[in-house]
Amino acid sequence: MFLDFYRLREQPFGVTPDPRYLYFSPGHREALASLFYGIETGRGFLSLVAEPGMGKTTLLFQLLQRWKGYVHSAFLFQTQCDSRELIRYLLDDLGLKSDGEDIVRMHSELNEFLYRETKAGRRVVVFIDEAQNLSDTVLETVRLLSDFEAPDKKLLQIILAGQPELEERLSRPGLAQLRQRIAVQSRLEPLPASEVVRYVGHRLEVAGYQGNELFTSEAFALIAQRSRGIPRLINNICFNALSLGCARQERQIDADLVKEAARDLSIDAPFAQRTEQGRSLARPGRGLAPFARYTYGWLRDSLIRRRLFQTSAIVLLLSGMAIYVGARSGSGTLRQLSVRHPNSESTATAAFSSLTDVPSGTALRNSAGQEIPKNSPARNPAASYVYVIQPQDTLRDLCLSTLGRYDSAVLSKIRELNPGLKNPEHLHAGQEIRLPTSPTK
Repeated sequence: MFLDFYRLREQPFGVTPDPRYLYFSPGHREALASLFYGIETGRGFLSLVAEPGMGKTTLLFQLLQRWKGYVHSAFLFQTQCDSRELIRYLLDDLGLKSDGEDIVRMHSELNEFLYRETKAGRRVVVFIDEAQNLSDTVLETVRLLSDFEAPDKKLLQIILAGQPELEERLSRPGLAQLRQRIAVQSRLEPLPASEVVRYVGHRLEVAGYQGNELFTSEAFALIAQRSRGIPRLINNICFNALSLGCARQERQIDADLVKEAARDLSIDAPFAQRTEQGRSLARPGRGLAPFARYTYGWLRDSLIRRRLFQTSAIVLLLSGMAIYVGARSGSGTLRQLSVRHPNSESTATAAFSSLTDVPSGTALRNSAGQEIPKNSPARNPAASYVYVIQPQDTLRDLCLSTLGRYDSAVLSKIRELNPGLKNPEHLHAGQEIRLPTSPTK
């Protein structure tokens, strides 16, 4: 093993979904905030879609850890099953006894359990991983679980997590009722090259590495290229590279070691290029002109995937106004008009930040009644988000898990975001605190 050779406390590139090693890329932060907000507001159905190896299961465990003590959860992995088996797996994971024969009786037991938990003030959340493997009949059974509700709230929260095939399945006409019930849709995208460097550095830091730069810049560039930004492939390449480096007594991993490690894993550049070319051929709009492709991509990401209906309405309204003014004032005036696209940030993240737009000139005040300066980060919801403190949370653990660091600069940033916070080191459950979305430089 290379742990002693590189002075590591533990394996930094393991295969188990350890929440401590979750790297909060911008995409992971947005997905976690969206799912957290969906559970908090009782939206019923939520979804998380990602390519294999993107860390969706790890993110779900992190989400579960944040709600620990406040929810009764069930985590279902057995997706190769029929409707009866799914209900039986659900009851077993919730700790309910069932003979697994009478599905009507199992539904009755589940309904009674949900009412008891609701009266006790606890939420019930069901995580279904690899949901793309569920048959249409079982997905319809999952939809019917949403019928467990009180007049004012949903008794059961369901998170469907799966690969991109899940999106394709849900787009079918036969599953329209289920798709319409999914209130929050999140997606994880591959990491860009700059995030690959931060990802590897984060895992090494959690594992206790304190030496010089372990990977050269050329090695990082090759890791990003061969892994295509997929965390699981990054882990495999780094593990093999460190193993080779230890065998050759190399204190630093260079591009040659990474290249050999990728070759041993059959991860070569031509294969990665062919895979990316195949995905490009399968994408709609490939043959369009650059401007048309940009417009198509914006509409797809902002309107279809994230369902920003307000955004579409605003764009159509502004476009109509521009055409009307142009018709009245002539083409010269029309050319002077410009339409500014609204912010494409997801509505879940904006709501999670708990800041709303106010009229110009209105003073914003913190919890202590003090006016927030105009240049304060607390006015910028994109730079921070509100987190509800859970039992046993500490500021150090929160910063390390979300930002990957905890130092005087981060602490200063938190004090700046929370002017009314007297002692950041003493937090209590239920308290709201604003955390930065990225480390302070």
